[in-house]
Order: sequence, then structure tokens, then C-alpha cells
Amino acid sequence: MVSLSSPKSIKWFANIERHLPNFWGYCTRMDYNTIMDYFLIAAILVFISALFGYINVRFLKLPNTIGLMLITIVFTLAVFAISYVDDTLLNAELYIIGQIDFQTVLLDIMLSFLLFAGALHTNFEQLKVQRWPILVFSTVGVLVSTFLVGTTMFYILQLFGLEINFIYCLLFGSLISPTDPIAVLGILKKAGAPKELETKIVGESLFNDGVGVVVFLTIFQLASSSTGEIDPWAILELFGVEVIGGILLGLIIGWITYRLMRSIDDYDIEVIITLAAVMMGTVVAQKLHLSAPLAMVTAGLAVGNDTVRQSAMSETTEIYVDKFWELLDILLNTVLFVLIGMEMLVISFQFNYVMAGVVAIPVVLACRYLSLLLPIKFFEKTLNFAPKTNLVMTWGGLRGGISIALALGLTQEMHRELFLVITYVVVVFSIIGQGLTVSKLVRKVTTNTV
Repeated sequence: MVSLSSPKSIKWFANIERHLPNFWGYCTRMDYNTIMDYFLIAAILVFISALFGYINVRFLKLPNTIGLMLITIVFTLAVFAISYVDDTLLNAELYIIGQIDFQTVLLDIMLSFLLFAGALHTNFEQLKVQRWPILVFSTVGVLVSTFLVGTTMFYILQLFGLEINFIYCLLFGSLISPTDPIAVLGILKKAGAPKELETKIVGESLFNDGVGVVVFLTIFQLASSSTGEIDPWAILELFGVEVIGGILLGLIIGWITYRLMRSIDDYDIEVIITLAAVMMGTVVAQKLHLSAPLAMVTAGLAVGNDTVRQSAMSETTEIYVDKFWELLDILLNTVLFVLIGMEMLVISFQFNYVMAGVVAIPVVLACRYLSLLLPIKFFEKTLNFAPKTNLVMTWGGLRGGISIALALGLTQEMHRELFLVITYVVVVFSIIGQGLTVSKLVRKVTTNTV
């Protein structure tokens, strides 16, 4: 037992006393009004999400993802129109968007929760069967699509009188190539797709956004290099550490979560343990410069698979864990797609930028189709592939908030405004156009093959 009057204790207390002024100074800087401003913004966003969600469920009856975004865009356009008479609403909406760093909120905070929730409810056994095509789709597919989209857009943009460096076009290819699991999951589950096809699309989407973010960061680093020199080993190291490190961290988090849940039987605490796993796992991944999205997907799959559920969760715990993450998933999804709709306020829609975005829609779809062609041909001989898998995976591979968040991270030198407009046009078409019709496509394909 250490005495409080010992030299070590006295020195320890002296260190605390010396640092207390700095600590209190930091707390003082965290102004009360600033905290309340953030709370007010969060409250307004949740209120708008609830209101628009009610309107959608009560009247439009569209999938929540599509309905929320559509209502928000219409609302924002209405606010623009009203601003010619009274700009109060427009200023309020601009203030809210101005206070939110969409890239940080989505990529550093929301994405981890959404991916963990999605992975937690994914059919692990089906995923294990389809692991090799999913791995190839989410790695090779993303890389091929990045190159195809970047190269094609490099030449197309010249037709609009826009001379853009090839590396910046590749950067656009990397941010638009990953499909967004947040957009895909909610829509596809209602589409009635065959289980093996649903698993491929959902599994690919869960992993390829993490890979896509790493590819984007790698090309971003090259584009930002003042020397212009490319070090292949540095690229491999960055890619390897982010991807492999993220997956390993996810396995460790999943194992620790499993051991903790197995050693007790208290559903309240077990739900909190899963929440802590996501929050602290994200912090650790960011501190170690690992892929937090991949870590959370892996952890979610580890905690959610049937073996862990049967040995670590009671029936009551399983119900509460599932319901908690379903509710959190719905809440964050709702807020996210309201934010995506409101983001149009910060985009300057020049005519040639919008037209480039319209042309980019078929380019992105065609490049996705081509990037999946060889892997599907290779695996369809050994695995059960539904007919016209490539067509459904192309049309069902929706783009969403991740692409917009990455586009917002571009610098002015990288033609941020241009690529932000193109990205927004592609994302809006993807979620509304593809999202509304993917169910019909799945039903048509399924009916024709019965």
C-alpha cells in the first residue's frame, strides 16, 4: 500500500496540480453557448428527420432512404423559392449546414455505427459461402472501376472545355466507385432478391466502402505530392496497413466483445458493451491510422454470427441487441439522408458542371458493369450465381453519402466544385432513380427465370 504522504505520492499530486489550470482552461474554452448550439442543431435535424419521415410513411410510402432525400430536396428548393420573398428559412438552413462538417460527421462518426449495425444483421453463413467473390468485388472491382471511370471522365470532361489533370479524374473515379452500404441495405432488403444475390451486393457494399476510402486516400496523397514522385512501396504499405490492420483490429474487438458478453447475462450491460466496442474501436482505429470502416464491419460480423449469438447471448439479450442497433441504424440513416438533401445548398450548380454530371451517370454504371464482368464469369462456374447477376449488381450498387463526403474533402486545386457537382448528380440519380426501380428489376429477373 502506498502512503499518500510518500515522496512519490507528493510528486504525483504536484503534477496534477500543475496541469489543473490547463485542464480548467480547456473546459472554459468549451463555451456553454457553443455546446447548446450543437445540441440545437442536432435537435432540429432529428425534428426535421422525424417530420419528413412521417410525411413519407403517411403519404408517399417510399423506402425511407429515397423518400427522405426526395422530400428534403423538394423542401430545400421550396426554401430557395420562398427566399425571394423572405430569406429567414434559407438563412436558417444555411446556418445549420455551415455548422456541420459533413465529411467528419459521416466518415469519422456515423459510418462506424452504420456499418456495425449492417454487419450485425448480415447472414454470416451466406457471406462465408460467397466470401471469395465478395473479396474480389470489393478490392479488384473497386480498383478497376476507379481506373475506368477516371480514364473515361478525363476524355469526356475535355468535350466540355474542362482541362483536368488525369490524377484528379482518377481521384473522382476512386470516390464514386464504392457502392454505399447505407443506401443499399435498406432498399435491397425490400426488393425480394434471391438470398445469394442479396448477400453478394450487401457483402460487397459493406467491405468496398472501406477499401474505396483507402484507395481515395492513396490517390489523394499522390495528387497532393509536391514532387510528383510515386513510391510503390509507400502505396502498398498505406493500403496494407489500412486494410489488413483494420480487419485485424475488427477481429480483436469482436473477440473481446464476445468474451465479455459470454461471461455475463445482463442484456442492459451487454448492449452497452456493443456500443462501447464501436465507439472505442473507432477511436483506436483512427489513432493507429487503420481503416475504421473495415474494423467495424469485421467486428459486426464477428459479434453477429450465429455461433457467437448462441454461445454469448441469451434470447433476451439477442432481442435487445438487435432492436437497439436497428433503432440506431434507422435514426442515423434518417438524419444522414436529410443531410445529403440539404448539402445542395453548398454546391454551385454551373450548367456545364451539371451536364458533366448527367453524362457521368451512364459512365459510372457502365464502368461498374465492366469491373464486375470478369470476376462474375470466373466464379459463376463454382458458385451459385443468380441469372443476370451483373445487371442487378450494377443497378443495385447505389452511391450515397460516402461519395459526397469524400468529394467534400477535395481541395480547390483538385477542382472540388466540379467533382462535387458531378458526384451529387450521380448520387441523387443513384438513390432516387436506381433505388426506385431496383425492386422492379429484381422481380423481373426473378420472374423470367422461374
